[in-house]
Order: sequence, then C-alpha cells, then structure tokens
Amino acid sequence: MNPTHLDRSTVTGERADLLLALAQHRTMLRHTARDLTDEQAGLRTTASELCLGGIIKHVTSVERVWIAFIREGLSALGAVTDMTDEDWAQRADEFRMLPGETLAGVLDAYEEVAARTDALVRELPGLDVSHPLPDAPWSAPGTRWSARRVLLHIIGETAQHAGHADIIRESLDGALSMG
Repeated sequence: MNPTHLDRSTVTGERADLLLALAQHRTMLRHTARDLTDEQAGLRTTASELCLGGIIKHVTSVERVWIAFIREGLSALGAVTDMTDEDWAQRADEFRMLPGETLAGVLDAYEEVAARTDALVRELPGLDVSHPLPDAPWSAPGTRWSARRVLLHIIGETAQHAGHADIIRESLDGALSMG
C-alpha cells in the first residue's frame, strides 16, 4: 500500500493517522529490500544475526501475532514461560532466510499481513478494546493493552526494524533507504 494513497473516504481521524504511520514505515522497510537477490536478502552484513529477509519475516510475525491479540486476547500470545526449545528455535528462524524461502515470498507474506491489519483497523468498533498482557518480565502484572496501544507498538517495531534494515542494506552494498 502506498502511504500517499490512503483512502481517507473510508477511514479518518486517529485511524487514518495510525494507518498512514504504519504504511510509511512498512514502505521504508520494503524499500530496503529493493533489487536484492534471495541470497543477498539472507546475508548477515553486521555483527548481528539479522539479515534483511529475516527482519521482514520477524516484522511480519510480530504484526500477525499482535493483530491476533486484538481479535482474540491473551490466547493469541501465549506465555513466554511456556515456550519450549522448539518454540525458541522457531522464533530464531524468524530472523533468517531459510532454505527454500525467497525474498518475493517473504514480501508477499508481509503484504498479506499488512492488508489484514489495515482491514482490522477499519472494521474495529473502537480502538479502546483491550486485553491483559501475559505475565512476562517486561510487563507489570495486570497490564492491559488497547487496540490503539497494540497498533502503536506495531508502528514502533516496524520503524525500529526498518532502521536496522537500512544499516544492513548499507553494509551490504552501500544503498540507503532514503538515498
């Protein structure tokens, strides 16, 4: 979705602002992967374990899970204390391109999740619907997040990882997201 072509006739106000911010950060993230091969998308170019394809996979997963949280509540997240070694290994695979994965496939999956998120934002009766967060070291007991707070979190995650992607891309071939 091109952020400059947001249909303001169907969404206005706060929802339009949230969707526009999210669209802008998504565009920057996708732009870092322009003109890359599948092999390049899987290369680590910094001390980090991150690669461009892996970052996009991770942001896709984050958005998918948090949108499920808005719809379903706590059951969509599960408890971090219940994660098995297999769960942790699967999570680690979010950050890398696996054999058989393509950049086009990763970008298509991201586009599908983005479309579902945008549709949810348009159809929600209100942004104040909230659910409790699971017990975790990074959230106080009893913390609840509204749909609004979840969307702000997704925007923040997307922006943060778009910055990571920009550094990785510049290290890869000198290309800049804004250049």
